[in-house]
Amino acid sequence: MNRTVGAELGITADGECQVELQIAVALSAGLDVTEQISVIHEDGELVLTELIAPEGGRIHLVSLPPGLSRVTYHAQIRGTAISPPPSLTDQSIYRRPSRYVESDTFGGFASSEFAGLNGPELLGAVSSWVGSRLMYVPGSSGPADGATDTLLRGAGVCRDYAHLVIALLRALRVPARLTAVYAPGCDPMDFHAVVEAFVSDGWYVVDATALAPRSSLVRIATGRDAADTAFMTTVLGRSDLDWCHVTAVADHGLPQDDLDLLVAVQ
Repeated sequence: MNRTVGAELGITADGECQVELQIAVALSAGLDVTEQISVIHEDGELVLTELIAPEGGRIHLVSLPPGLSRVTYHAQIRGTAISPPPSLTDQSIYRRPSRYVESDTFGGFASSEFAGLNGPELLGAVSSWVGSRLMYVPGSSGPADGATDTLLRGAGVCRDYAHLVIALLRALRVPARLTAVYAPGCDPMDFHAVVEAFVSDGWYVVDATALAPRSSLVRIATGRDAADTAFMTTVLGRSDLDWCHVTAVADHGLPQDDLDLLVAVQ
């Protein structure tokens, strides 16, 4: 499967600052990636430092001078990712509560709601439950809202859906993690957040929003929750995101998504 993805960000820095970007496609065996990434300030092109992140992800660290900088990323992806064997360490980490996923408070609720379910049947039940109880409402959640806030509010965007799915699965002792992706077919088009849950022999996608076919997703970043996978994080100083445009296209059309099948991020 061939896919073309890209992103453009406008960032205004208040004085000198440092920003971490997670917009580049995660590298994996089986994928052939041709890409370009640049950060241009009015004084010229800035230097990026690439840091290694989990599951082939890459963080690009850049120091921004005062004023506007334009971030541009474009990639063509060919092939299908081959995931490494799941590790016991990952399974341990992704069972634990985290910043936006207060799974230790969901135990009784999750156990009663999904009693007797496991494996693929549990993944489907949790996805359907969250998808039917939340409304997708852009702007309805704040950057500090976690899974509990989402459940009480009954609305959110993709990261909120993902946090609630992860909370329910972790409460049932199922390892689950948040994965930021490029998602051909997503409407509205943006960076997208889905869940990967560990069942049987690997990590499989759970997307309660059903906004895009799972088999055409392209991994960007993987972590415990949105704190690990944000596309932009200001680590020193202050900066504002002025705009963000994302593109993601499956070059030969979108595949059908059979929700009864287990699908891995490819």
